[in-house]
Order: sequence, then structure tokens, then C-alpha cells
Amino acid sequence: MRQLTNWIVRGAEFLAGMAMLAMFATFILQITIRYTARLDWLAQSMPFLDASRYGWTLEFCLALWVWIVFFGNATIVRDRDHVTFDILYNVVRPNTRKVFAIVAGLAIAICFLLSVLPTWDKFHILRLKQTATLKQLLGDWVRMRDVYSIYIFFLVVVGLRYAWRVVEVIRHGAEPEADHHMQLAEDMSDDYHGVDPK
Repeated sequence: MRQLTNWIVRGAEFLAGMAMLAMFATFILQITIRYTARLDWLAQSMPFLDASRYGWTLEFCLALWVWIVFFGNATIVRDRDHVTFDILYNVVRPNTRKVFAIVAGLAIAICFLLSVLPTWDKFHILRLKQTATLKQLLGDWVRMRDVYSIYIFFLVVVGLRYAWRVVEVIRHGAEPEADHHMQLAEDMSDDYHGVDPK
């Protein structure tokens, strides 16, 4: 199971990395076109640099950014990578910590999963609305619903991840966040000082 999870995470990291690369390349193209648009002689000698062909770059970068943020947060970002306010969580007894983790996990899982259908209902109207400029790149089939559909994926995956976290906490208990921070500090210290971890 752990190997399958690692493959999924590595695949998600690869996809997010490729999306960031595409966004960066589009950004560089956008900058190039912006600064060469005033050079009429360049547009005449190289028609593919005509600025009117590249109106889609801004909307494409924004759409990719939306996908990267929601896809990355659903599949790559770990719970411990988020900013947490865990002062109270770390000082209570293990049984109380377990209750905190179960209640928080259930609240997040239930809220996210229950919001899928109302969100999809709101997205239903977006099936009619076209993007302003992406049709130049991708054709007429792309609708605003397609651009924002990654949010549904985010709601489902994060909801299921927190439901699984509740199961794990019930089975194994909740570890204090301080343990993770201490381990991370030790690992960073070993890396800095050249110590070979055993």
C-alpha cells in the first residue's frame, strides 16, 4: 500500500511540475510578445510574433495556477506542511489529543464532502460560459466549468484524506505535532553538520 501511495504522490508531483513548467513557459512567451509587440518591423518579418495571436496567455496562466494550487493541495501537500495552531493540541494528554484529531478530521471530511453537490450545482451554470481567450488555444469546447472543475477534485480528495486520517487516529492514536517538528529540526541539523543519519 505504501509503495502505491508513493507512486501516486510521485506522479502527482510530476504532473504539478509539468503544469508549473507550462505556466512558466507561457509567462516567458507572454513577456516576449509584450516587449516585441511595439517593434512593427519584427512582427512584419516574423508574423508568428503578432501580439493579437497571444491574448490567451494570461488566461492560460491563470487557469494553470488554479489547477496547480488545488491539485497540489489535494495530492502533494501533507497535513504537517500546513500552518497549524497546535499549542493546546500538543500539551493535552494523548487521549484528548486523539479526540481533537478525530473531531477536527470528521469536521473537515464532512464539510468538504457535503459541499461537493452544492458546488457542482453552482458549476452547472458555468457549462454555458466560455472562456474569454482560451478558445484561441484549445477550441470552443472549453467552458468555465472545465477551468474550475479541479475544485471538485480538491473537495473529494481532501475530504477522503481527512476521513482516512480519522480512521488512522482511531487505530493508532494521534501523534503530537511537536514530534514532527523535533524530528525535522534534527534532520536539518544532521544535514547541515554533515552527520550521517543511522
